[in-house]
Amino acid sequence: MRNFLAVIVFSLLVIVFFTGYSSQFWGELPSLGVPQIEPAPPPKEEKLDLGAMTMDQFIGLGDRIYNGKGTCTLCHNELGRAPMLDQIGPVVADRLADERYDGEADDVESYLYESFVEPSAFVVAGFGKTGTNDTVSPMPVVNAGSIGLSEAEMLAVIAYIQDDSGLEVTVEIPTEVPDTAEEDSEGEQRPVLASAEEAIDEFACGGCHIIAGEEGELGPDLSRIGASKDREYLRRSILDPNAEIAEGYDPEMMPEDYGELMYAKELEMLVDYLAALK
Repeated sequence: MRNFLAVIVFSLLVIVFFTGYSSQFWGELPSLGVPQIEPAPPPKEEKLDLGAMTMDQFIGLGDRIYNGKGTCTLCHNELGRAPMLDQIGPVVADRLADERYDGEADDVESYLYESFVEPSAFVVAGFGKTGTNDTVSPMPVVNAGSIGLSEAEMLAVIAYIQDDSGLEVTVEIPTEVPDTAEEDSEGEQRPVLASAEEAIDEFACGGCHIIAGEEGELGPDLSRIGASKDREYLRRSILDPNAEIAEGYDPEMMPEDYGELMYAKELEMLVDYLAALK
């Protein structure tokens, strides 16, 4: 009986210990606790003081967006997934004169802007989606979805591309930021997405993968990924995409900040969705 009571007391102590451990019950030892999963707030928009910005600063803003938020370098790089943009000037005239051109641009600035919002207005030969005869571009619309550049941000990127290509910068710094860029108040968070399909659309997964009716070609086909990969692999591939590279694909193709952009609930919804694709 004595041993039995000792075992009961010991078990209760172990339960109390681990309850405190996992919930960070011991305030004096917070580093020992298992961290609770909290939704990460979405990145705040860079506050643009356009009225005080010089053209060099505006071009610098475009540089940061081009190499960061805009995710342009994921495709426009030496790997050849999309046309290079550092020599855009000499080729624009030929593209506008091409009989396949279906847009309304008449110079480099308007061509680049049109490419951002209507990427299929002209698809460079060899860079269209498979089976479309270069009539449909795999490039996502950059002022929507997970990229979601504002008008001012798109113009800044155009100014950067013109400057980087050695062209005259024709873009004028806009005099005011659209209201949509001013709506993010300090600490405000976006609503949690309601479904995995909404997350796929929000984070533009279909721009690179075959998934949810989308037919991206830059990344692996995910239409039956759950038949060959478990939940741990799927979760790791979203949070740390370079931990294990799928055969036939290059590293550094997928953004590494989805763990910061997604809420924990959205991540798990997406993992559940992918795991069920069999």
